[in-house]
Formats: sequence, C-alpha cells, structure tokens
Amino acid sequence: MGGVALQGLIAAFGSAVKAWAASPEALRQVSGIGPAIAEAMRRFPWERMLRQDQARVARAGLTTIVWGDPDYPPRLQAVASAPPVLYVRGGLTPEDEAAVAVVGSRRATAYGEEMARELARELGRRGLTIVSGLARGIDAAAHRGAIEVGGRTLAVLGCGLDQIYPPEHRELADGVAGSGALLSEFPLGAPPLRPHFPRRNRVISGLSLGVVVVEAGVESGALITAHHALEQGREVFAVPGRVHARYSEGCNRLIKAGAKLVETWEDVLVELVPNLKRSARSRPAEPPPPELSADERLVFDLLSGGAQHIDAIIVGSGLGGGRAASVLVGLEMKGVIRQRPGKVFERQKGA
Repeated sequence: MGGVALQGLIAAFGSAVKAWAASPEALRQVSGIGPAIAEAMRRFPWERMLRQDQARVARAGLTTIVWGDPDYPPRLQAVASAPPVLYVRGGLTPEDEAAVAVVGSRRATAYGEEMARELARELGRRGLTIVSGLARGIDAAAHRGAIEVGGRTLAVLGCGLDQIYPPEHRELADGVAGSGALLSEFPLGAPPLRPHFPRRNRVISGLSLGVVVVEAGVESGALITAHHALEQGREVFAVPGRVHARYSEGCNRLIKAGAKLVETWEDVLVELVPNLKRSARSRPAEPPPPELSADERLVFDLLSGGAQHIDAIIVGSGLGGGRAASVLVGLEMKGVIRQRPGKVFERQKGA
C-alpha cells in the first residue's frame, strides 16, 4: 500500500488505529483501497507485528519516526507520497531542512566523483546537509565530501537499515550515521530489491531543497530522482559533460530541458538562497546569528555607502573573485545583504 492510500485512510478515519478497526465495506470507500487490500487489512495481525517490529528496532539501536511526529522532516511530510514510517540510524536536526541532494551514476568517472566530492565539500562547509543514496560512484563521493569537512549528510537506503547495500559501504554507512543519519522506509530485514531503489528516490528529493545530478545516462536512477524533484517543486541542477559520452547524456538532456547548469558550488547556492531564507522564516525564532567573520565584515562595511557591483566589491575588498563571491553568498544567507539585478549588492534595511 502506497503513502497516498495510507494518508487517505488516516484522513478518512482520523487515525491508523481507527482505520485498522474499520469494516471492509467502510475501507473500500477510501480511494485506492480495493477489496483485496481491505480484506488483507482485516486479517493482518497488526498489534502483534507492531510489537515485534518495535522489539527489532530497539535491539538494533534504531529509532522510528511516523507522520505527525515533531521530528518527521517537514519538507518530506508535505510530499503526497511521503512514507508513513522512517527508520533512522543517527539523528535528524532542524538544520537538515537546508539540504541539497547530490546524485548520479553508480559507474561514475574519476571526473564525476571528484565533482560530486567537491560540490559536497563546499556546500557542506556552508552549512547545507548533503543527501544521497549510499550507492557506488557519485552517491558515495558526495557522502565522503560532506564528512571530510565535518558537514552533515543523510543517506536514504533502498533496504532495511540492517542490510547495508552495497556491502562494501558499511564503513561509509557508519560515517554517515555519525555525521547525520541513515534513513529507510523499509523495515529491518527488507532486502535491496531492484524496485526499492526508484521508490526511495522520491524520499531523497523530498528531503531536499534541490537535486544536483552530476553524471547520469539516459536510464539512470538519478533522472528518476530529478523527475521526483520537479513533481515536488524542487530545484533541479545538472553538471554538464562531454557531448558524446553516454555517462553525460542524461545531464545534458536535463540542461536542455531547463535544469540549471552547474560549474561550481556557487551555481547551486545562489539559486537556493531564497528557499533557505523561506525555510529560516518558517522555523521558530532562534538566537541571533553568529558575528560576521573578518572577510564578511570587510565586505559588509564596503556596502555602507550604498549598493555596489560585484566587480567593485572584488577590487575594494582585495579578496579575489572566488572568495568575494563566497562571502557575498554567506552574507545573503545571513539576511544582512541582498542582490539586485545585474550582480549589484546592497545592505538589507535595518542591517
């Protein structure tokens, strides 16, 4: 039974417990619930199965999060097909609302892996949580990049959390759990079946503000993640590749279809700044942001006399183009400056 049907049951009966107690006739009135599912629900020993599952979870040292829990990721919960239960190893934090997915081919090139690692490092340094799927190739490189800089990273698995796949990523899975969390909608013991992986991709995109596809063929699972992202209203990014290379064909098609071209981490972060601000406004009031760094203070002071073009800021600060751009993005994220059309920056009112 999918998440949409489950949400329909809870909406119709008020709670999962009341849905289980409903008659087959009443169940069949809910969209997506046919006679076979209604009869299966009537026969299913849910109380015994629940106790057994809770015992397994406790023995494994995991936690579970269900719809409506305060810890259930708000962005994912807004997705119509969000999983009703998440099994978690590690922990989720409010900072994970500022997340970006980095996905791509399992058979990645050295260039693709380095791009994924670099993007994850630089975005992780700037406080974004990196989401991926623990697969070989691009996924693994993204997780490692985030871990290397002490950033947070989430891995969404297509199997139970006691069935790490691929098996050679057990050490990486430990690192992810220590730097964020392993997540799965599949119960303990669920094997890594082929249909599970396209299904878990909607969770990867659902947790994220946007999805960056680094390398992908035309039939890559990363393109399924990008498709879910579009359906969920997320930003879609793609790293361009060689025109005739099969491993780049999916990315190049995404760019032709309107995905945002990515050459550096700034291309991702600049697009996500407005969404990051909206996420910050939607959270409860928090303590004031930390003091500006020396470079941020230098650029902020340069804008005391009014708006300036980025070229003037680079010259006036002496920081160089890359560093100045990074500082400007950081100041935008902190809400003390804003960008006007034409790469012109100015202080926010009251800042």
